[in-house]
Amino acid sequence: MEMSAVGLAALIMLILLFLKLPVFASVLAGSVVYFALTPNVPTQIIAQRVIAGIESIPLLAVPFFVCAGVFMNYSGVTKRVMDFCEVVTGHMTGGLAQVNVLLSTLMGGLSGSNLADAAMEAKMLVPEMEKKGFSKDFSTVITATSAIITPLIPPGIAMIIYGSIANVSIGKLFIAGIGPGLLLCISMMILVSIISKKRGYKSSRETPVTFKEFMSALGNAALPLCLPVIIIGGIRLGIFTPTEAGSVAIVYALILGLIYREMKLPDIINGIKETIINTASIMLIVGAASAFAWVLTKERVPQQVTEMLVSMISNKYIFLMAVNVFLIIVGMFIEGNAAMIVLVPLLSPVAKAFGIDEIHFAMVFIFNLAIGCLTPPMGTLIFVTCGITKCKIKDFIKEAVPFYILLLICLMLLTFFPIFSTGIVELFY
Repeated sequence: MEMSAVGLAALIMLILLFLKLPVFASVLAGSVVYFALTPNVPTQIIAQRVIAGIESIPLLAVPFFVCAGVFMNYSGVTKRVMDFCEVVTGHMTGGLAQVNVLLSTLMGGLSGSNLADAAMEAKMLVPEMEKKGFSKDFSTVITATSAIITPLIPPGIAMIIYGSIANVSIGKLFIAGIGPGLLLCISMMILVSIISKKRGYKSSRETPVTFKEFMSALGNAALPLCLPVIIIGGIRLGIFTPTEAGSVAIVYALILGLIYREMKLPDIINGIKETIINTASIMLIVGAASAFAWVLTKERVPQQVTEMLVSMISNKYIFLMAVNVFLIIVGMFIEGNAAMIVLVPLLSPVAKAFGIDEIHFAMVFIFNLAIGCLTPPMGTLIFVTCGITKCKIKDFIKEAVPFYILLLICLMLLTFFPIFSTGIVELFY
């Protein structure tokens, strides 16, 4: 009876997700079904688990980093970082498309949210790219795809959630993200160059950058670009924890707002409102998924999955390939944070049993779910960017094919060469 109850709970959760019900409601409904069908389990446990799920100290970092990212957008930081990217990559083949990729990489260290980054670039860069002769489809695809880099570069919110669930050092995860982020940035720039050459997309400036121009742009963007260094340096030197780093980021964003004199009181109030809305949506999912994770743990599902996989698969690389295929399929249908909270307790013990480094596995996991944001039918990045640029979704998917291939190549490199994720961590620690 109990095993069928958990099976039915999972089935109802999946059906509701397919019907596009809000993620937290779908996951919570699955838990409610389990408790309704299982005798001798007090129903008040649901409320306790939802509250306990969001009471975790590491999760305090989520509203802090969301708030810091929102304030960065209001304080004139984005414009200065974009001007710097334009100076560095504007003369390359496919000028503004290269600016788009580099901007996402640098903004990853400031905002931590791929949706916020994609929305901001879709508004700021896509109209400019269209004026320069880039097609709407290509401009939208490059904006959505480059936003995948944002959650990989520290401080990514996905890393905070993963670290708090799997009990992995968030500081180490922050540093581990630099390798995959740079890998994706460089490979995307190469692909943009090839496509731009083929289609005759011009660079946005005729002459190479002079040393004086470079230093001037770097001077304007230097203070914002110091933030990732301050965060990683502070965590590594033990000056503050990853959670406290979030509050440091907010103070830093406010100071930049004062220095640049672009942030007014209404901006601060709007920023706080945006932070509350974004944090509430993340925490509702975290709380609901925490209740469902308790159901899975009570039914010993993680242990059974571990035993089954270890008996069926003999090699850790075959296991990693199976996880990649599974997570890409899951990412097509389920929001990344919800998938993480339900699946990390299932899969990380199996990875441990195969002797896979916990940081390496975390990066493979997060990278897979980042790809999920870009795959139909539930790809949130597709909806956000196409909604702003008015690009048709079928045109987007057709244009995105070379980028999907590139993402799979990067995923394979990340899976089979742990050096990309663990190399910098070993250097730091």
